[in-house]
Amino acid sequence: MADVHKVKAGRVYEARVYGEGSRVLVDRIWPRGLSKEKADLDEWCKTVSPSTQLRKWYDHDPERFEEFGRRYRTELEEPERAGTLEHLRALARHGNLVLLTATRQVDISEAAVLADLVQNNPTSP
Repeated sequence: MADVHKVKAGRVYEARVYGEGSRVLVDRIWPRGLSKEKADLDEWCKTVSPSTQLRKWYDHDPERFEEFGRRYRTELEEPERAGTLEHLRALARHGNLVLLTATRQVDISEAAVLADLVQNNPTSP
């Protein structure tokens, strides 16, 4: 099995850190007030983001995070999202990866769910 490099979630508003790896935005909507230059992204993979319905239901309520993660993992089995998830796994096999979101609560975001999936389950949803 190929190595999986370090994968972490972060805020898109934070500046790139030397050696952190590829910076990939995983939000569906572009972050408010952020220019493309300042974002300093390698990619924007909006197709891997949760559905609007799931995002609105979750509303970053910490008490709903566990259920959000379960529902989101189910959504990630859909063909388009699954393809993008596999792309993120491929990036992680070739170098460190930072999955970025605009939310202030990165630890309970879709980026955190994705980072866990890519880091700890490099071959399946």
